[in-house]
Amino acid sequence: MEGALHIPARVLRVPDHLSPEAQAAMRQPVPDEIPDYPPLDDKQGWRERIAASEGVILQMIGTSNAAFEGTVSELREGEAQAFEITPAGIPASDRRVYLDIHGGGLINGAGEVCRAMGINSALQVGARTVSVDYRMPPDHPYPVGLDDCLAFYRALLRDHDPAEIVVGGGSAGGNLVVAMILKARDEGLPLPAGAVLVTPEVDLTESGDSFQTNIGLDRTLRVSLMPANLLYADGRDLTDPYISPLFGDFTTGFPPTILTAGTRDLFLSNAVRMHRALRNAGIPAELHVVEALSHGFFGGAPEDAEIDREVRAFCERCWGG
Repeated sequence: MEGALHIPARVLRVPDHLSPEAQAAMRQPVPDEIPDYPPLDDKQGWRERIAASEGVILQMIGTSNAAFEGTVSELREGEAQAFEITPAGIPASDRRVYLDIHGGGLINGAGEVCRAMGINSALQVGARTVSVDYRMPPDHPYPVGLDDCLAFYRALLRDHDPAEIVVGGGSAGGNLVVAMILKARDEGLPLPAGAVLVTPEVDLTESGDSFQTNIGLDRTLRVSLMPANLLYADGRDLTDPYISPLFGDFTTGFPPTILTAGTRDLFLSNAVRMHRALRNAGIPAELHVVEALSHGFFGGAPEDAEIDREVRAFCERCWGG
């Protein structure tokens, strides 16, 4: 292939300038085998793969919020569901609200996993959080999940000034955050005060450079997610801005945004290109790239705490205080 680089095999060491906790996380073994994706028309095969993945995810994050102090209740908007999560110490008079859209490759993160992720988000931002338990493939492909998220944004607008609302999500949740804001804007709804995009999956075509350079290097996303992307899109064009919102038009309005990623993150290009798209449209946007981080977090390292502080400070600025 003309212009392609052929790089010989090499060993990449763990950078010794990282915190001991981050170094320890990078030295954890990763599975040698990665389960294959089922054929797109094998719905039961997808259900079984998703169930196995969600068991692993819940085991990873469930213990981190087992001692959560606060309240959790279930919400409904038509067929859409969500969890309302309020950490202890948040007074009833506090009007701030965080609309959280969970990650999971657009196929994982339902039910108890959504609840657990929502608790983590509420603790990160220190505010009442509505975590959308949006419906997903194989039974509910696009646009069902996007419509579920928009339903709860509309619900929040019934009771809140837009300046009281920040919308955020990680990975696939970042995709839905941007797509939902674009759709809300296009339908004439007011914009939220801010958007939080944690290593967002905003390009389902996987056209960014890091999908080549970081494949096999990212410890979390070991392979392309294209089969899941196609399952989600359900035959629609992957460049549709409501499916791959990186390709949306931001010149007609978008809220201030914070983006995060890592240098070993498969989605690094997503964050970098989204940041440039927003900046080129005149939208205030800041990008934080964590040294040596794969997709997600180190798991309690000081580097994670630094990003948590940046996200919380950004939300506080958006909320005006």
